[in-house]
Amino acid sequence: MVKFKRNSVLTLKGIGVICTLFMVQLSVAQDKKKPNIIFIMTDDHAAGATGIYGGRLADLGATPNLDALAKEGMVFENCFVTNSICTPSRASIITGQYSQTNGVLDLWNELDASKQYLPQEIKKLGYETAMIGKWHLHQEPKAFDYYKVFPLQGTYFDPEFRAKDKGKWPDNTVQYKGYSSDVVTDQALNWVHNRKNPEKPFFLMYHFKAPHDMFEFNPKYASYLEDVKIPEPQSLYDQPHWGSEATRGKNDSLLHVIGSSISSRHPNRNYVDIYKTGSLPTEKERTSAAYQEYLKRYLRCVKGVDDNLGRFFEDLKKEGLWENTIIVYTSDQGMMLGEHDFEDKRWMYEESIHMPFIVRYPEKIKAGSRNSYLINNTDFAPTLIELAGGRAPDYMQGKSLKPIMEGERPDDWRSATYYRYWMQMVHHDIPAHFGLRSENYKLIFFYGRYHNLEKEGSLSMYWNDEEHSNKVEPTPAAWEFYDLKNDPGELVNAYGNPKYQDIIQQMKAELKSTRKELNEEDDKYPHLQEIIVRHWNDE
Repeated sequence: MVKFKRNSVLTLKGIGVICTLFMVQLSVAQDKKKPNIIFIMTDDHAAGATGIYGGRLADLGATPNLDALAKEGMVFENCFVTNSICTPSRASIITGQYSQTNGVLDLWNELDASKQYLPQEIKKLGYETAMIGKWHLHQEPKAFDYYKVFPLQGTYFDPEFRAKDKGKWPDNTVQYKGYSSDVVTDQALNWVHNRKNPEKPFFLMYHFKAPHDMFEFNPKYASYLEDVKIPEPQSLYDQPHWGSEATRGKNDSLLHVIGSSISSRHPNRNYVDIYKTGSLPTEKERTSAAYQEYLKRYLRCVKGVDDNLGRFFEDLKKEGLWENTIIVYTSDQGMMLGEHDFEDKRWMYEESIHMPFIVRYPEKIKAGSRNSYLINNTDFAPTLIELAGGRAPDYMQGKSLKPIMEGERPDDWRSATYYRYWMQMVHHDIPAHFGLRSENYKLIFFYGRYHNLEKEGSLSMYWNDEEHSNKVEPTPAAWEFYDLKNDPGELVNAYGNPKYQDIIQQMKAELKSTRKELNEEDDKYPHLQEIIVRHWNDE
């Protein structure tokens, strides 16, 4: 029998205290081993406006720091938005859900604070969280440990923020002098350097306003591309076989109504008028001059973002945070950069829905890798949660990309990605539509009605001026189909081509089943259901 000394109980207590302290230290050590995660997002940065994605703008040198980041990680070549407009896209990123499920269909819907799922789930995994820059989800970002966000869109110069440590939302404002991209980067770095819980891994959402229209660039970039002729897209001037009655009107009767333009085609919103190029002698010369101004302003904003990324990355390296930090870069959607004579986004056409998505994670991702799986922005939240060591919750509709990043090649990955734009003929006069984008084909159904019947009859533009605004009214329903392999510019609507009828019927069947699976069947909108049923088998 072992005999204990009188103080043996105290000794056992001491051992218990030591064990507890050891477990706490072990837990802290394990947390420190977790990678930090920085999610960087710009606004309206088309994948084609980088060097790493190729295309006609790749050689202009607008994104050297982003391109260098991409070479250290994985480039997802086929990343697409599910609803190409700011607020709905951001809601899908935060919730991992499609618009009809999370309830954010358009710019005015608010995402309830209880649905800020991504930061909620990340915090459960022991992360300190922050949101800095453009938020645009209306309600306070309560789920984050810290926030400093623009009211709505924010401004390009001397931006104002609502900050968690400055009082009660929405009166908790603070303003900074300077250019938006510079100030957002300053604030992101300040938070990284002065975290409340430096022993924890951190999750930072670092969001720029740029390059959102109206492309107010930092004056120091005024000479960038000044003497360069930006390559023009083929479809800026001539595309006789593109579109349908839904996008052109019967006998081209809606060409001057649908889709804000670079040329003077759209009388209420075009870049010929905005950039005062009307003095040139021919329509083509005026359009070319407007295009050059549009692209140069846009790319100067992009260049300002890229330079700030370089500054931010250098600071991470200096602070010893580079190697154990996952860097994700994306945009909330793509952007029409003159293709089809369009500006802005919203369309299901390639340039509008194609998002950059780049991930650097040296521990798990091979440098210089590229991936062609079809992914979309509902996948971001599940991916980030699993990269943080958690498991994507069942209420999220997206899929985690973590296995793909680590070299797996799942056989059951989606064969097509779903898209839906809800805002019938608002702001940029684009009809409501939905569709599927597969590896080689795209099928679009323009149903041409607003889901909110109270909006119909109102003016399409912000200002209350009937002379300079169309009304929100129904437009014709029609289908479009594009062979992306043989027609990457989407110049020929092949919906009526007998050669493709089997493929179209297969895609329609998949579209119907996808809408059912994703809760996209419009149960609250019977007037939309009636249009869909009536036109489903249109020839």
